[in-house]
Amino acid sequence: MRSPYLAAPLGQALVFLACGSTLAAQTESVEITYHLGDATPLSRFNSDQIALLEKLNRADSSHLAGLVHLIVPERWDREELAYSPMPRAVPRLSTERKAVVIDIPGQVFGAYESGELVRWGPVNTGDSQHQTPPGLYYLNWNSRLRISSENPDWLMPWYFNFSAERGFGAHQYSMPGRPVSHGCVRMLDVDARWLFKWGNGWTRSEDGQTVLEHGTPVLIVGKYDFDSPRPWLQPEWWSEGVTLSGPEMASLR
Repeated sequence: MRSPYLAAPLGQALVFLACGSTLAAQTESVEITYHLGDATPLSRFNSDQIALLEKLNRADSSHLAGLVHLIVPERWDREELAYSPMPRAVPRLSTERKAVVIDIPGQVFGAYESGELVRWGPVNTGDSQHQTPPGLYYLNWNSRLRISSENPDWLMPWYFNFSAERGFGAHQYSMPGRPVSHGCVRMLDVDARWLFKWGNGWTRSEDGQTVLEHGTPVLIVGKYDFDSPRPWLQPEWWSEGVTLSGPEMASLR
């Protein structure tokens, strides 16, 4: 059953509603289909196409050529949001000025303003031994460059903490195209920079002991199936995209 949070039905392939002046004016639909192709040679793609392939394949450019196959769109001429597997609108988030949803099964995030998708991108979350726990979090504080307390060799640019107790944050780091972190949410440099500036951190009392106001909500949803093929590398997966359901979605009141 399709999630009630999806903004519009998706047909045989990923469909989006073309932008108009109002939601009611969005009547034209454009279909995007995908195929699985060889990863090399990457030289057949231009820089803009490489940037989109990073997002679609959950891997940064330095790792794309190391993949065996790439998911590739049949057309390249649409706006970036058109390629998003995340819902274009999430009614439950309509009262939130800003919110971030991270879908662990699809290894993808969506940033929403008043329930409307404004940005999406890939993530690499925790590996099988250090799985990123789903739940409701909030952006707390950020740092241009954070040194890991677990390993001083781990430098984390554009770090935005969302779990002060466990030290989890979203930040730029190497993205090989699969869940591989120690619990943090790895992002592409361009997305981590954007979140660093767009997100709102917490407000605390002068003594720092009390949180007066939470930062931007971060909903981490679902669990990754480490025994199954990567879903985003299956062309048919894109006909459905991400469905947002489960207790994590209900946790935001």
